[in-house]
Amino acid sequence: MIIGYIVDVKKKVLVYVNDIHGRWSFDKIRAVYSRRYLLQNCAIEIFLANRRSVMFKFADSQTVKKVINNLPSIGIGKIYGAPRARATSTLIPSRLVRKCNMTQKWINEEISNFEYIMFLNTIAGRTYNDLNQYPIFPWILTNYKANEIDLNDPANYRDLSKPVGALDPHRRNKFKNRYESWQDDEIPAFHYGTHYSTAGFVLAFCLRMEPFSTLFINMQGNKFDSPDRCFSSVAQAWENCQQDTADVKELIPELFYQPDILLNNNKFDLGITSEDEIVNHVKLPPWAKSCHDFIEIHRMALESKYVSQHLHEWIDLIFGYKQRGLEAISSMNVFYYLTYEGNCDLQAIQDPVMRAGIEQQIRNFGQTPSQLFMEPHPPRQMKSQSKDYIDREITMNLVVTNNVPIAYVKSCTQSSSMSASVITISYNQVYAVNKWMMSTSGGGIEIDPALTTPSGLAQRRLGEPMDQSVTPSTHCFCCICENRFILACGYWDKSFKCFSTETGKLTQSIFGHWDVVTCLSSTVDIQSGNNDLIIVSGSRDATILVWSWNGRRERIVGENNVIGDAGAPRAIVTGHENGVVCVECNGELGLIASGSIGGPCLIHTLSGELLHVMSVPLYCQRPFQICISDHGTIAVNFTDNKGYLIVFTANGKLLYERELEERILAMKLSSDGKFIIAGGFRKCIEIWQLRNLRLCHSMTNCDSSVRAIDLSHDERFVVAGLASGGLIAQSINLSKWSSSCFYS
Repeated sequence: MIIGYIVDVKKKVLVYVNDIHGRWSFDKIRAVYSRRYLLQNCAIEIFLANRRSVMFKFADSQTVKKVINNLPSIGIGKIYGAPRARATSTLIPSRLVRKCNMTQKWINEEISNFEYIMFLNTIAGRTYNDLNQYPIFPWILTNYKANEIDLNDPANYRDLSKPVGALDPHRRNKFKNRYESWQDDEIPAFHYGTHYSTAGFVLAFCLRMEPFSTLFINMQGNKFDSPDRCFSSVAQAWENCQQDTADVKELIPELFYQPDILLNNNKFDLGITSEDEIVNHVKLPPWAKSCHDFIEIHRMALESKYVSQHLHEWIDLIFGYKQRGLEAISSMNVFYYLTYEGNCDLQAIQDPVMRAGIEQQIRNFGQTPSQLFMEPHPPRQMKSQSKDYIDREITMNLVVTNNVPIAYVKSCTQSSSMSASVITISYNQVYAVNKWMMSTSGGGIEIDPALTTPSGLAQRRLGEPMDQSVTPSTHCFCCICENRFILACGYWDKSFKCFSTETGKLTQSIFGHWDVVTCLSSTVDIQSGNNDLIIVSGSRDATILVWSWNGRRERIVGENNVIGDAGAPRAIVTGHENGVVCVECNGELGLIASGSIGGPCLIHTLSGELLHVMSVPLYCQRPFQICISDHGTIAVNFTDNKGYLIVFTANGKLLYERELEERILAMKLSSDGKFIIAGGFRKCIEIWQLRNLRLCHSMTNCDSSVRAIDLSHDERFVVAGLASGGLIAQSINLSKWSSSCFYS
């Protein structure tokens, strides 16, 4: 982290800087960005495979180019669609944004509002490594005092076409008069003498959470700020942004995903206000029941229809054509001139005292992001409002392996797939590749014809015996590469194996554990390319191993990725005292969640670092299945007594729990993380709302218990494998239960 405002960096601050000294291998570099520091193009930021980034400041832009030319030719990585070349890393932001495919993805609703704002911040030079250039997010809501809030009501939202300073009419007139009456030959006229993003504002929002607490104390002269100025209430912070002429700040991304910045978990003494109120946790709006509840509703507001329809107007102000020039003037969007790139060349200033003074001014006044768009940003196409949802129930029942329970189901139904199919694997290790022909107008599933002949049935049997102590379950299998390969575990030789679904032949045996492998999970390796995957295996030896699947070679590879090398783990994950029984990995978040019988449920990084121990109640000792949403919530199914369903944060804190009437044996999270689709001994498919664990719907047309479950790619069908050997496909309409946006 570049701590730009600290002249004499203290040792207690450097405790929180992980990479003050370090050495990084070139093959671990995933993206290289040229960056500004104090509005000068003299820095680079390197993103690494371990999901960390480091920022370096150099003497000048020529040095930056020399350094980039000696780094791997990977550009800014693959996730934004830009060419992977050194020249990409040196492009100015306004050209770089045109090389990426994210704007079109956002317009087409392929990515969320949060993802797009983070993309724009990244391209425009905003970074977590420089508090003076921290990512910027907009104020979204205006209703922070009511007991309830309707996210479908436009009256609850801020006008995104105006900067914060121009929202209140009275204050807007003051700023307008300042600009029009300005008379100074050296300093150009401006509306706002302060900025919407400064290091001080960022630290004020995050002062309850380290390392920001230590940084804030250091900035304030070894003490916290005055209690009356402390960020102590969301409603008060919003009011200050409407009334105080020195406060026109926007928000930071943490207010949309990190509840801990609102909690004084470190029990800091933040003082007593002039109204004799103790400053502790941040006061929430009445409509939020907890900090996590506030963050969740706040994130929903960010992704709402209203914000999606108007976000482009805010982008025009912060990153677009209204940032500078005549459009900025007419939009009341002009800031102090030293906040803009190109208005000051520090290299040309010879007087060290004057240079130090201007540098301090740049730090104090904030820094405007690089301008990305010179024309109005196109609005989002709200296609989701007219999706062809199924307005009638469609059910398909068929028998795959008669009276042999189905242990695993995996759908590959996207239109881009070469052959849409549903894979089923039964307790007798017979798998089937069932053709998918379901649609909103009907259709069906065609049973794998190979199962109808003795020779075909033999070909469809995974020809390796499982250990006698292993009961096949949904954890034991994992289909990858559009259902072309099956990973299976539970074998006596302590390996897990890879089979081709086309031929049924064994293609690879992977060894590494000291006891039977009990569970598998896979995720996309977003830091790599060529359809690479990350495979995670858990074992009775109480360890979890992380493996790399090479998409080009279609096998698990070692660290050097040399042909002929045996697969070797990229990380060893420890922390469990008993055998691991369930594991789930998420490449988007870089997390592994795992559980062991009688032991803890743990959260690790994909590189094996232990992050958190989940706060599991004492009466829950038998975790059975874990799911991680891309928003960071973790659902765990326990089989103690009749069963428990518990939801945790990514920090391991318990959010919601529900005692079940019957045990759940299989569950799946919807892509938006709002719903759990589950089934078990109740002989029905249930849809649970993740928030508060409310049962939304139950489909009771199963002839036996549900043992495996998955969703179609468009999430219009749920596919379930039954204990009777049957396969059921049932139409669902999740929008029916997600349309409610009323909270109290």
